[in-house]
Formats: sequence, C-alpha cells, structure tokens
Amino acid sequence: MNTQPPITITRLDLQRLERLLDSLEEFGPAAEALERELARAQVVGHEEVPPGVVTMNSRVHCREEGSGKDYHLTLVYPEDAGGEGKVSILAPVGSALLGLSVGQHIDWPVPGGKTLKLTLLNVEYQPEAAGEYAR
Repeated sequence: MNTQPPITITRLDLQRLERLLDSLEEFGPAAEALERELARAQVVGHEEVPPGVVTMNSRVHCREEGSGKDYHLTLVYPEDAGGEGKVSILAPVGSALLGLSVGQHIDWPVPGGKTLKLTLLNVEYQPEAAGEYAR
C-alpha cells in the first residue's frame, strides 16, 4: 500500500469511533481499516483541530484524479449513511477521508482491484469549526 498521509482526529471522535467498533457484531475488513486509521492518527482536543481537517460529520469537496469528477461528501456514522452524499465511516472512502487535511490525497482500493486517488479540495463544513461539538 502507498505511503499514507498523516492524519489528525479529535479525542471525542476517537472515543465515539472506538465505541462504534466495540459495538459491531462482525469485525470485518471495514472495521479493521478504520481501526488502522485510528491507530496512526494524531489525536487532539476538539478545540485544537484545524478547520481544514476532516472530522466526523464534516462536509467535504474532493476530486477523483483519474476521472476529474468532483464529489461533495459528508462523513457520517453508519446509522446516518444512505442519504445523498452521506458516506459511512465504515465505507472504505469514509475511513480514508477521516483526519485528512485540505490538499492531501489518498490512494484507496475499491472493489474489482482498482485504486482511486482522491484529493481533498475543501472542508465545506466542520462541526468543530462551527462550535457544534455534540454532532
């Protein structure tokens, strides 16, 4: 796997995501990928996270470099996924986006053996920057 960019997550997101992982009936590849992301993250308080970092419930603008297609995605917990642009933290792209900073990109394998390169262009909404810590 390619070298992964450094990531930053909030202590509150870490606690919530660890609880999510503990509650799963099946601990499959998606949970393992999220666990690896959490293990390598720099953890900060919610008041310390820079506004250009993807946290839970952030809305982001990213581009798939191969096709040039733009995506507007909101990173959510599994129970909130399914609406337009709402991506579960347990989806491969969800766990890959967590903690990224604007300008960073990720290489992420998708079904069929392909790898997509996503570049984070903007964090359009971040709960911490908006002072909404309960989200």
